[in-house]
Amino acid sequence: MSTVPAEALPTRAPDVRSYGEEAAAPLAPSARLLPSLAAVYRAQLSRARVARIPLLFVATFQSIGIMVLMRGVVDGGSEARAVVAGSTVLVVAFVALNLLAQYFGQLRATGGLDHYATLPVPPAAVVLGAAGAYASFTVPGTAFTAVAGSVLFGLPLTHLWILVAVVPLSGAALAGLGAALGLLAPRQELATLLGQLGMSAALLLGVLPAERLPGPVGWARDLLPSTYGVEALARTFEPDPDWAAVALDLAVCGAVGAVSLAVATRAYRRAAVR
Repeated sequence: MSTVPAEALPTRAPDVRSYGEEAAAPLAPSARLLPSLAAVYRAQLSRARVARIPLLFVATFQSIGIMVLMRGVVDGGSEARAVVAGSTVLVVAFVALNLLAQYFGQLRATGGLDHYATLPVPPAAVVLGAAGAYASFTVPGTAFTAVAGSVLFGLPLTHLWILVAVVPLSGAALAGLGAALGLLAPRQELATLLGQLGMSAALLLGVLPAERLPGPVGWARDLLPSTYGVEALARTFEPDPDWAAVALDLAVCGAVGAVSLAVATRAYRRAAVR
């Protein structure tokens, strides 16, 4: 009987698998934040364009109507600056806070978050992309409202370029708050209610002059994220703006926006795993 040479013998045991068992494929790497953010932003922008543009007109005309009504009560000075600035930021509050709270509340109630949970995108990209898309709709309305209010009350148009900073920072703060309200609300109806209450607070506490508000109401005004965007814009209508105070208001608005978006991202993680 012939023997097999030692060199022909295998040096290691063959990989034996049971019937039907396959080798586990390596998982694909998760998408990076910035490309994911851009993809979610474009998707949300194209999806919401048709449905949200009519609501943007409603928000703009609402702010214009408020300024026309206040024109019969306020003549000028600091009160006029407060009315125009508050009405301008109110457009941001209507879209970024109210509508975004309703959107995330609807996603949670209908299981729409499951779609995003299956995508290899970071949770921050979903929240930031949706918030950025909704805040983008406010740009034409805020610009038109600011110009119309300045003409109506005889305020200077020189420093309206500050809207380039006021709109995104106020939009981030209010969008983060709106997303957090929609994701944390246990029911869709409650998310809608909270969004409406938030917009009403922005209306009452932002448009009315601060010096006419009672003490406790003034403290609540200081807690509202949009207040600092209103203050920054109102200061630029002064003959000699205090730019250090404007920068401080914008910095506070940006810090509140970062915190609110972080809270919304955490709320999204909790809601997506349920």
